[in-house]
Amino acid sequence: MFDFEKLEVYSKAKRFNKSVTIFLASSKVDKTTKDQLRRASFSILLNIAEGSGRFTKPDKRNFYIIARGSAFECVAIFDYLKDMDSIDESVFRQYYTYLEEISKMLFALIKGLSKQI
Repeated sequence: MFDFEKLEVYSKAKRFNKSVTIFLASSKVDKTTKDQLRRASFSILLNIAEGSGRFTKPDKRNFYIIARGSAFECVAIFDYLKDMDSIDESVFRQYYTYLEEISKMLFALIKGLSKQI
C-alpha cells in the first residue's frame, strides 16, 4: 500500500474527483470550463499522492499547498457555474461543502508540516 492511500483526504479527493467526472459527463457546461474543472479536481488528487511520496517536509508541504489551491480553483469554477445558471444552488452547496472539508484537511496537513521547518 502506498502512503497516500492511507490518507483520509486522499479518499475524499478521489470521491470528489469521481463525482465531478460524473457531473461533467451529464452537464451542458462549455468545453473550456469542463476541461478546467476536470483538471483542477484531478490536480487535488494527484498532488496529494505526489506530496505523500516526497521525503522532506517542505516538499510534502508544497504539494499539499498546490492541492489546496486546486480545491480553491474548483470552488471558483462552481461559483462561476452557479452565477451563469449552469448549476442550481443545491448542487453548488454540495460541492462547496465537500471542497471546504478537503481544504480544511489539507490545511491541517500543511500546518503539521510547517511546525518543524
